[in-house]
Amino acid sequence: MTNQHPITPPPELLDQWCMENNWRDIAIQAAQWGANMELEACGRWLEDQLCMPPDARADVITQLNGSRRPKPPSLKEEALAVLDHTQKGYGLAEVDLDTIRRALEALDD
Repeated sequence: MTNQHPITPPPELLDQWCMENNWRDIAIQAAQWGANMELEACGRWLEDQLCMPPDARADVITQLNGSRRPKPPSLKEEALAVLDHTQKGYGLAEVDLDTIRRALEALDD
């Protein structure tokens, strides 16, 4: 490729992905990598545009990253959400039972 897009994984990373994964996994990793690079670029641009002290800018960038890359819910939060839905009249699906089972199994005896 002669005219490479600015958000293109380096060849070494592509080689690593190809050796370790199937095509579906590679596509997912590539999309996630590209989205992360774009978020970092947006953060750098925003940091340059903000007229505030450096530590305040860092807080804004941290909030931006947190809002665009939220942490997945914990197993406890997932199990509680299943129970909330059940209390509202929804039935339990097999995946719901599995979530509750995994949460219970994670508890100490």
